[in-house]
Amino acid sequence: MPPAYRDVGDEHIVIVAYIVITAYIEGMPSNLAAQLGGKSTGARRARVEASPQFADGKFRNPVPTASSVSLTALPRIAVAAFTGTEARRPHQDIPLVSAAPADAEGLHVTWYGHSTALIEIEGRRVLLDPVWSDRCSPSQLAGPRRLHRPPVPLHELPAVDAVVISHDHYDHLDMATVQHLAAHHPATFVVPLGVGAHLERWGVPEDRIAELDWHESTRVAGLDLIATPARHFSGRGFSRDETLWASWVIKGPARRVFYSGDTGYFPGFAAIGAEHGPFDVTLVQVGAYGADWPDIHMVPEDGVATHLDVHGGLLIPVHWATFDLATHRWAEPADRTWREAKARDVRLAIPRPGQRVDVDGPPEIDAWWQQVA
Repeated sequence: MPPAYRDVGDEHIVIVAYIVITAYIEGMPSNLAAQLGGKSTGARRARVEASPQFADGKFRNPVPTASSVSLTALPRIAVAAFTGTEARRPHQDIPLVSAAPADAEGLHVTWYGHSTALIEIEGRRVLLDPVWSDRCSPSQLAGPRRLHRPPVPLHELPAVDAVVISHDHYDHLDMATVQHLAAHHPATFVVPLGVGAHLERWGVPEDRIAELDWHESTRVAGLDLIATPARHFSGRGFSRDETLWASWVIKGPARRVFYSGDTGYFPGFAAIGAEHGPFDVTLVQVGAYGADWPDIHMVPEDGVATHLDVHGGLLIPVHWATFDLATHRWAEPADRTWREAKARDVRLAIPRPGQRVDVDGPPEIDAWWQQVA
């Protein structure tokens, strides 16, 4: 098989390669066209084109951003995909916890791995970037495969009020998971501009889709969900940046949560903190970084800085542990986040996948990841 898809600027080259090879060896996956999603038309397209973030047919970042890997770097990245894989995977099974959400007031976070998390906030439930499929790929025959099973089967999730999507890359927007949630949960899907076309193609009713530009908000089950800027890119197929990416603010009557989505570090986080903070808890991307794409994914030290910029209370690092999407060691994101958090006096929780964290009484860090690395 060709190199695993990495969430970097020229990932489309790799996508094309493995789709073509898979088609030749196994036959083209029958749902490939659906996996690529839909295109915005009509009123949805009009909103896209009216966005201040949209120009010359593409969404743009708030600051100059290099979102493409240089052609000279591609051979080295391809070689790296086949080498050093032992360090990029744990040597023992990742410990999972099957914690059942409870009907409780207060604020709890259950991280299911990568960027998928359940927020229980003042009696409401918000599911972030849910991915339950075995691979984050348009084909379940190729692409990055899970390093651990989902801690909880999808059919055992409690009813959720909202599903929040940060952007349309395969490790954040999973067609099979979306279709299950749409069929079995009453949730409203809250997404950045353009992403609604994907959901509509997959059968999500239009009246259950709230599509937002940066700085827009919607109210779901008594919660305010606000799309805020991020520094990334988008695309599921051969075109790029036709849908928006976002970080998210989740506001209850008394509690607040910030989710970074995928992003490079930029000054906009301080503005988010000034307008919407302080936050009781932040979920911040700290994994899948690399020297060849510094503008679109944060290193762990940037993640801690982001937490401080938005005036966060407890930090929960995400976007690591579940998929091999970069060349760093598997345990490195957690190690570096822990070290930086201690240096900057940041409250930190690094839960096992499936572990339910009480934001007001988080568990002590026990370095579980070092024991399996």
